[in-house]
Amino acid sequence: MYKGILIGTGGQGKAWCERFLPPNIQEGLLEIVAAVDVNPAVLENPQTYLGLAADKCYTDLHKALAENPADFCVIVTPPAFHEAAVDAALEHGLHILSEKPIADTLEASIRIADKVQKAGKKMGVTMSHRFDQDKTTLLQELRSGRNGALDYLVCRFTCNMRNFGDWGAAFRHTMKDALMIEGAVHHLDMLATFAGARCETLYAQTWNPSWGDYGGDSQGHVMLTFENGVKAFYEGAKTNAIGLNGWAQEYVRAECEKATLIMDCREIERFPYEGGRIYKREGQGEKLPMLSGNKWMNTLLVEQFIRWLEGGEPMETDIESNLQSVALIFAAIESSQTGRVIKVQEFLAEARAGVLA
Repeated sequence: MYKGILIGTGGQGKAWCERFLPPNIQEGLLEIVAAVDVNPAVLENPQTYLGLAADKCYTDLHKALAENPADFCVIVTPPAFHEAAVDAALEHGLHILSEKPIADTLEASIRIADKVQKAGKKMGVTMSHRFDQDKTTLLQELRSGRNGALDYLVCRFTCNMRNFGDWGAAFRHTMKDALMIEGAVHHLDMLATFAGARCETLYAQTWNPSWGDYGGDSQGHVMLTFENGVKAFYEGAKTNAIGLNGWAQEYVRAECEKATLIMDCREIERFPYEGGRIYKREGQGEKLPMLSGNKWMNTLLVEQFIRWLEGGEPMETDIESNLQSVALIFAAIESSQTGRVIKVQEFLAEARAGVLA
């Protein structure tokens, strides 16, 4: 059984204690031997939900790592603190499973990937939304072949979280690019997965309306072209009057040669091409059954990570692969700031060359 240390137990860390880790612990895949958080109050979470003893809950990361031999750690801190946690974990020879994004800057993400590679360790990133039931079902339908070639994708993620604290932790309301770094990191990753190719070019506009209680941009539009010719459009919003497609309820429309596929609030419809000028409304298509499974999202990714440690196939979201997803959000930020279309692969290569020079 693999032994792990949980770094971050408040906010999303509570969800890890309460929902994501227990099913895998119960199956005997892993054991959490210690937990760390700078806020002593939230150290109640691993005690309540994981049965961890109080003396195994720390406010000092280095002490926790030094006193508890382990195989891996799980990093569930704000992105700005990921690199420091990775450095500490690697000093103690641990493999790493981390919440998205890799870090709060592209440069830090590249440094982390380089450090992990040089240390010979495994690191996965929990791009959880890609592995949700509805998205996995839509991906299988797109890969089935019966809908013909994929032409373009549309994704909508809109929320009414305009007031301070509406989006959970305070750091999301004070950071510079909350929508991209904390939101679109999932959705652009999903679009690339559905497209089935790396992103070639990207153009974005991001902003914060006067009524948005954010320290940076909370709304955005992104246009993407992928290397296989598929195109996509993303609408992201945190400060709308009403939330139409919030977390885990996203809207995705896939326009294919032989059908239109619509995923909306966890239901998927298929509208086959019938010839002629035919108009229909959403709700009038063929509803597709969801794939069955016992684990989705982070719970599934924890199991995939442990299977990788056991010698199985690498996670789809291993650190090197996930640099593609990180590049999307920072290319979008760059595009919005400069007004330029960004060639994503060149953008990533130039950033990597600069960091590793």
